[in-house]
Amino acid sequence: MSGAGSPTLDIDGTGLNVVIVAGHWHTEITDGLIAGAVRTLEAAGASHTLVRVPGSFELPVVAKAALDAGADAVVALGVIIRGGTPHFEYVSAAATDGLTRVALDTGKPVGFGLLTLDDEKQGIDRAGLPGSKEDKGTEAAEAAISTARVLQALRADR
Repeated sequence: MSGAGSPTLDIDGTGLNVVIVAGHWHTEITDGLIAGAVRTLEAAGASHTLVRVPGSFELPVVAKAALDAGADAVVALGVIIRGGTPHFEYVSAAATDGLTRVALDTGKPVGFGLLTLDDEKQGIDRAGLPGSKEDKGTEAAEAAISTARVLQALRADR
């Protein structure tokens, strides 16, 4: 499983405003990702809001709007499962490239919780559900908070 070697992050989200942006597709998996992100943000003391979007393609534009509106970080959560058409490649690339661009353009972190999967079982294994091997919602929230703190420290050193 790809989670082998994952870091253990000591995160403090006190005073941070984080927006979770999540797609509606593949509800069981997405709801598991959201639950992991919410648990992590609450345990870290970050305030948070959940915004739902139709699908993963819409994650970047809403993430940018949230950051432009004052959020300190975004946790982007979505699920794309490979099918029999090139749709998977187009949506996966567009969402990934878009989220990267949002982070670079805003200078604020986007926790990447977009699962690109070959089948539903891979998503269940990563959704933080009972019996899951990984919790990518938690990992994305930890990354967003940790990166926000790194950016704050770098900007304070100027």
